[in-house]
Order: sequence, then structure tokens, then C-alpha cells
Amino acid sequence: MDSTESISHTGFHAGSFSAKDETRAAAEAARRRVRIMSATLLPPLPHPEPVAAPAARLALKTDGTSRGLLDGAWWPRSRDLLSELPALTDVLDPLWGRITRIAVNPQHWPVIPRKVPVDGHIVKVGWFTPEIDPHKLLLLSYGTGRWDLLIIPPETGAESAARLMAAASDYDGPPLTASALIAADEARHGVLTADQSLGPDEAWEYEGGASAVPATVPRQTGPPDRASRLIIGM
Repeated sequence: MDSTESISHTGFHAGSFSAKDETRAAAEAARRRVRIMSATLLPPLPHPEPVAAPAARLALKTDGTSRGLLDGAWWPRSRDLLSELPALTDVLDPLWGRITRIAVNPQHWPVIPRKVPVDGHIVKVGWFTPEIDPHKLLLLSYGTGRWDLLIIPPETGAESAARLMAAASDYDGPPLTASALIAADEARHGVLTADQSLGPDEAWEYEGGASAVPATVPRQTGPPDRASRLIIGM
């Protein structure tokens, strides 16, 4: 009797362990089905579309020998050279040859990176004082030449910026340094900043609403037009 009870007792426990294992396996299989169904039913997350950086706002003198101390004007949207220079070189590289070096006066730039990665190459950035006007950007293209751009302060209003761009990109001038040109405009018209009230069209342009003009320089077949200029990103 003890032997029979021992066998039955052993068989009972063996059967109990087998049932538990089957229960665990069934539960795990159910969980896997739930996970698979959940993964299948959830819609895939959309991939964010890359946001194109705003075009650089420029006014440049067209081809041809010109007079004056400036080759045009640049109106950056911020004082962050690391984010502003790639858009600028994207426009200038096809026009002037690959820009390899840029120099500024550090007075109005809180951070000056030594190198800025742009499309396919690196632009080296330096600063000099007092050799460079605080409102001027010096650009060098290896084996091609040098250009000087008026830097219009980012906080400048659209009306003032338009006047400064027209003056800096005029064929005959201006015979003024960058800082003198800005001071002369402020003396004549006062300071118009972005915080002041602008008309609807001016506000739209200041925020970059206008489409960029294609960056192509017209060929000069005769004497340069005194008023001709290339305006980009305005």
C-alpha cells in the first residue's frame, strides 16, 4: 500500500509540473500574438521632411569692373555664423568660385567658429581687428579673388535693409566704408529695426516670405548698367 501510494504520489506531482509548463507556454504564446498584433496594427511613424534653410539675403554687383569699396551687401538673419555662412556660400560658390576663407571683425559676432562645414567642403573663418570694418565681411576664393560685403545688422528693418543693399551694390559706389554707409543711412532716415511697425509687404519680406531670385549673373555685353545688381533671397 505504501508502494502504491508512493507511485501515485509521484505520478501526481509529475502531472502537475507538466500542466504548469503547458500553461506557461500557452500564456507566452498568447503574449507573443498580442505583441505581433499590436506591432501590426500600429501605423508606422511618418518620417519628418527635411526643412530647407532660408536662402541668404544678398545684393551683389554684377560682372564688370566697378568702383567703390564694397561688392554688395549681406543681410543675415542672426549673429550665428555657424548657421548663416552655409546659406551664404551656397549662393556665392557658383558665382565667384568656391569660397575657402572668410574673415570678420569680432565686435558684432558673439562666437566665431574656426571652421564651418558647408556643401562638400570646409570654410576657414578668421577674425581681425582693427584691420576689418565691424560691418564688413571679407571673402576669399582660392585662385579667384577677394570680395567685400556690407553686413547689414540682422535686426535692421526691411526698409532700411533695402536702401543699404541698393547703395552697397550700386555700380558707381558707394565710396564709403561699411560702417560709414550704415551711419549715413541712419543719419538721414533714422534707425528702423525689426521691432518697429512694418507694412504687410515689408514684414513678409523680413520673415523670408518672398521667393529667392535665381542666383545667376547676367553676362555683360557692353558697359555695365549703373543700376544693375543681383538681388537674392529678398
